[in-house]
Parts: sequence; structure tokens; C-alpha cells
Amino acid sequence: MANHWVNCGWQVSIVTLTPKKLDFYELQPAVKRIALDLASDSPTPIAGVINNLKRARALRRVLRQIEPDIALGMMSTANVLLCLASVGISRTRVIASERTYPPALPLGRFWERIRRWTYPLADRVTLLTREGLDWLEKEIPKARGIVVPNHIPYPLPLSNPCLVPADWLEPDRRILLAVGRLSEEKGFDQLLQVFAELAPTNPDWDLVILGEGPLRSQLEQQVHALGLTHRVYLPGRVGNVGDWYARADLYVMSSRFEGFPNTLGEAMAYGCAAVSFDCDTGPRDIIRHEVDGLLVPAGDTKGLGVALQRLMSDDDLRDQMGDRAIEVRERFSMEKIMGLWESLFAAEKT
Repeated sequence: MANHWVNCGWQVSIVTLTPKKLDFYELQPAVKRIALDLASDSPTPIAGVINNLKRARALRRVLRQIEPDIALGMMSTANVLLCLASVGISRTRVIASERTYPPALPLGRFWERIRRWTYPLADRVTLLTREGLDWLEKEIPKARGIVVPNHIPYPLPLSNPCLVPADWLEPDRRILLAVGRLSEEKGFDQLLQVFAELAPTNPDWDLVILGEGPLRSQLEQQVHALGLTHRVYLPGRVGNVGDWYARADLYVMSSRFEGFPNTLGEAMAYGCAAVSFDCDTGPRDIIRHEVDGLLVPAGDTKGLGVALQRLMSDDDLRDQMGDRAIEVRERFSMEKIMGLWESLFAAEKT
């Protein structure tokens, strides 16, 4: 988003609590990068309050220095800090942006309470889906909400590390691909159990899970215990994920919950038919059931296996859905979604 807007001639700054060394995506040189480096953990609740006041003050100093027309927060706690930091700065319009479905990721009593108090201070609060907006209208009725989904970029830019699919897989292997952080919400433990059932009757298929996270060791142990060592690969985080989407034959999403799953849309943009759990939000906004993929009731591992088997065993149907999947390039194009943001910004300036 920042790169797009500087290319439009806007002055754009990105401010983070984290240090620059944790940056992953490349920014255009014209984007001003400010790292406050104030993201350390707090040992006690009192220390947490003090540290967050320091963060809000530091952010307030930045707002006074830059004097932006629009300040856009990304993620719940950052939104709260932005709302606090901007109190009394009338020049700047504040937009808080939720990046997941809030009920699926509780913040804890303190942050939930302060979010209820601060969100009405924002000029607008964006949610990724209609379900998210319904939650906001019910839980924080004084906040002014609006739905703005993510755009789905195509083609994806390249960055390091680049891992070549051919270095991991023989050219005649068919690939069931999943991408995401190796964490509880992505449900890769469930996916491994499902693939273990499918593997014996689909000997030409392998499962690849791209990503990194705290459950790597646990998932590797599960792969070994299921006897899938030579059928399941976990290459880690890659900067050329587009090459893996292009190599894949089918995409699967086993998430317990999502906000707006970028990886699902990215895979479809590369022509992958998709099978996904119909978790609370996200997949049903992207997959058109029986058109470009299949939706399975959330948590129904048996149903996930049936849906995967259906597409893994039917080349024509898989290709047909893949041909329709690329329509997400237009449905969620950069121009369309950035247009929504820019209309929102223009409305907030008036």
C-alpha cells in the first residue's frame, strides 16, 4: 500500500514499534521509514501500562513532526495507541484498521476495554469483512465502521530468501500447497492428519507447507510420527512464494480462523483451485463454492479430506476451477481496493 501511494506522488511514512532489522518487505526509497524500537515485552502489568504510555507519547511526537493528513493504524493494539496519541491533533484524521476477525483473537481484558473506549475516537474503523463490521456495530456501536478488504497482488514481487521448487520436488510430483505461519490458528496439525489419510491412495501427490513459526518442531515431529517424511515438506519462509503457487496443483487452507487470508487469494491469482475450511471470516469472501474452489464446514476434517480427494482425483474439474480462480485478480485488484481506501481518505478530509 505504501509503495502504491508513493508511486501516486503521495508523501508516505511508515512508523513501527519494532526495529528496522525485522523488516521483510521492500519499500520504495521515497517511503519514509521510522522505527521507534519500543516493542519489548513488559514484565508486569504496571510496567506494561508505563511502556504503552511511552509508546503513545513517542507516536504523538512523530505525528506532530510529520503532520499527516491521514494516520492509518494497522492491527488492534497499534490502533489503540494511535487513537491515544492523536487526541487533540485536529489536523490529522485517524483511521483504525482491524486486520483479523476480532472475536477470533481476544486481546485480554485490559486491551479489550481500552479498545472499546478509544475506537470511537477514530474517524473511521475499517474491517476486512461484513462479519467483522457486524461485530463492531454490536460491541462498539459508537465507532464508525466500514468494510475494506485486502487487495490481492499479482504477480508477487520477489525477495530473499528464494527457494526453487525444483530443488525440493521432482518435476512429476503433484503438489498440494499450504502457506502460512506455523502457528495454532493455521490448523496445519489438522491438515497433516487429513493428508495422512489421503497419501496412500494418492501416491503421486506431496504436501508442501510454506512458512515459519513456533510450531515448527511440533509439526516436524507429527510428520515423522505419521510416516510422511518423504511426502511432506516444510521449506520455511520464502520470498519467491509466487513460484510455489505457480508450481502447485491445488491449494488448501486449514485455518481455525482468519481475517482476510491473503495467501488464499494469492494462490488463486496464480490459477490454483482451492479447498478451505469455511471459518468465521475470509474464505467465503474469496472462494466461490463450486466455481473456483470448495468450502468445507469449519473444523470438519473428514469433509476436508473428501473435498481434497474430489479435486486431487479429477484433473478436469481442478483445471476448470483453476481457470476461474484467476478472476480474483480483478475482483480484488490493487486499483479497486486502493480506490476504496482513497475514497475513504477523501471523505475523511472533508
